Amino acid sequence: MEKYQPKIIAITGSVGKTSTKDAIFSVFADSFYARKSEKSFNSRIGLPLTILGCQNGWNNPLVWLKNLVKGLILIFIKSNYPDWLILEVGADSPGGIRKVAEWLKPDIMVMTRFGKVPVHIEFFESVDDLIQEDGSLIESLKRDGMLVLNADDIDVMSFANKSPNKVITYGASGGADIFGLNYRILYGIDKKGKFPTGIQFKVEYDEESAQVAIMGVLGNHNIYPALSAIAVGLSQGLSIDKMAKFLRSHQTPRGRMKIIKGIKNSIIVDDTYNSSPVALEEALKTLQTIEGAKRKIAVLGDMLELGSYSVSAHKEAGAIASRSCHLLATVGTRARGIAEGALQNGMKEKDVLQFDTSEEAGVYLQNLISEKDVILVKGSQSIRMEKIIEEIMENPNEKENLLVRQEKEWKNK
Repeated sequence: MEKYQPKIIAITGSVGKTSTKDAIFSVFADSFYARKSEKSFNSRIGLPLTILGCQNGWNNPLVWLKNLVKGLILIFIKSNYPDWLILEVGADSPGGIRKVAEWLKPDIMVMTRFGKVPVHIEFFESVDDLIQEDGSLIESLKRDGMLVLNADDIDVMSFANKSPNKVITYGASGGADIFGLNYRILYGIDKKGKFPTGIQFKVEYDEESAQVAIMGVLGNHNIYPALSAIAVGLSQGLSIDKMAKFLRSHQTPRGRMKIIKGIKNSIIVDDTYNSSPVALEEALKTLQTIEGAKRKIAVLGDMLELGSYSVSAHKEAGAIASRSCHLLATVGTRARGIAEGALQNGMKEKDVLQFDTSEEAGVYLQNLISEKDVILVKGSQSIRMEKIIEEIMENPNEKENLLVRQEKEWKNK
């Protein structure tokens, strides 16, 4: 990288890294030559692939050979290279980020959120150990670099006084520099009634303000990626009005609270990319607030990598589900704890279904779904909850354009 000297934006945290990366890219793309991490390439292998502009070769030696050749060309022949790299940096094991920090020197670091039980906690001694691992990247910030922090997460804000760098905050609380407020769900209307189409909120900074609409996605937590993108953009001289315009056409990542048309004039809320306690709670609360639904159905799979927190986290999710949906379907052995928690909190047995696999659940739901139902589908990656959506989406031929894990490598697993 020394030959080209791109500026680097590094994004860390347990929740929302990919959405934040994509939102920043959306507001940057028209003004700067930028490159972002593909998908969720945030590891010690994924980061170099992004820097080189290469694909993940998986088990294909020819792709890895092409990557090697491309790397050599970048080293020995001056090439057209991005001015900005927008990179996710993930803490999936102790020491992982610290090793990345030895060679990655960001100009801007964005820290998203953690939640009470962060994802990947299974691989760390404690929640604090995981948080400190993420925060270790601050030490590699350039002297004139900037730290962008989520003001609504107390653990994120604990780093505000640990860095000599300039700090700018964003959030939905009054103390944030970049302030999001007046969140609401947008609706369309047809002969059958109203249906959700996206979200809208107001952003304020000093004496500037703008209305921001993001289409095709739900959830007030989707405010945060947009606010962090605006914070980064303001630091580079972009106007709030211009960024709001680009965010309206911004395509949020697949499998993160995306709105998809379902069979029998139903609506699917596709949150199948992954699952964690904080993200699941937010998804269920969003489901609870959707208007115009005949029934609200939550289809929830295992949450993995929670270690000793697993049993309690699944039961707590069930308690939240009991207040958020009319019907609950769980997928996987750990998710039985969600069913148990729902039943313990007053949900009737006839309204709680349990399945071992996503394929089994998908086939059953085809007959269960009726007109105007809203179906939330969410679970950890290896539970493959996108297979359920393949069975209940209105147009399955669109799955490769709309759903996560459609690559051949995933299909062969």
